[in-house]
Amino acid sequence: MICYFYSTIFILGTLIGSFINCLVWRLHKNESILGRSYCPKCRKQIYWYENIPILSYIFLKAKCSGCGKKISIQYPLVELITGILFALSFYLNLVNLGAIDLYGIVFSFDFEFLIRVIRDLFFISVMIIIFLYDLRWYLILDRITLPAIFLIFALNIFLGFDLKSLLLGVLVGGGFFLFQFLVSRGKWIGGGDIRLGALMGAMFSWPMILLALFLSYIIGSLVSVPLVIFGKKEWGSQIPFGVFLTSASVVVVFWGTEILRWYLSLIY
Repeated sequence: MICYFYSTIFILGTLIGSFINCLVWRLHKNESILGRSYCPKCRKQIYWYENIPILSYIFLKAKCSGCGKKISIQYPLVELITGILFALSFYLNLVNLGAIDLYGIVFSFDFEFLIRVIRDLFFISVMIIIFLYDLRWYLILDRITLPAIFLIFALNIFLGFDLKSLLLGVLVGGGFFLFQFLVSRGKWIGGGDIRLGALMGAMFSWPMILLALFLSYIIGSLVSVPLVIFGKKEWGSQIPFGVFLTSASVVVVFWGTEILRWYLSLIY
């Protein structure tokens, strides 16, 4: 039974990952998300059997069946990673609920658990969208972050989060980057980072938002410093900071409580 749950969630994740690949491209091209998928090079419509997550990439030998041009490795990677993250999220929610024992047997879960899983899977999907878009085009879209802020906030209210803590989380997450934006006159931080910070605050509330922000700078340093050392970037070069914010956010979704508990144990 448990294998059925995990495999179903994984397959769902790969399908969502496939949709995310399409969505990111169409957002960039300002196209409707409706309609058949097509090759971005020759615009040949993709048949359903050419659009099976991961498998189609293998069967097509990473080439478009129309023009023969190479298909980016991004497509199967996003599908695979999304599937893994979905399955891991489902498993960790079961563990946190106490609905799973050492042998992986699910005992029970309720409606609140399902809402929590839906919230986490939605948030992870949004983080992947922002990660990809910011990595490729150095931009965080308001049409993604703003609706997500309100939906995540509403779901957390339903799950019993304290309203004041949520509002403080949004204020700290967004205000932290707003302050930098005003001080630097937009040179350090873009407006999209402000909205992304608010989204993180709506997800994590106070004080967990502090951990998410702290981790994002740790991850950013671990990536940026080697790039500078090896001459790939220069000090002051533009870096898609949303990539680090989204990566840290996913880590906090999975292990935020454990990381915070470990850190506090070092202090006290």
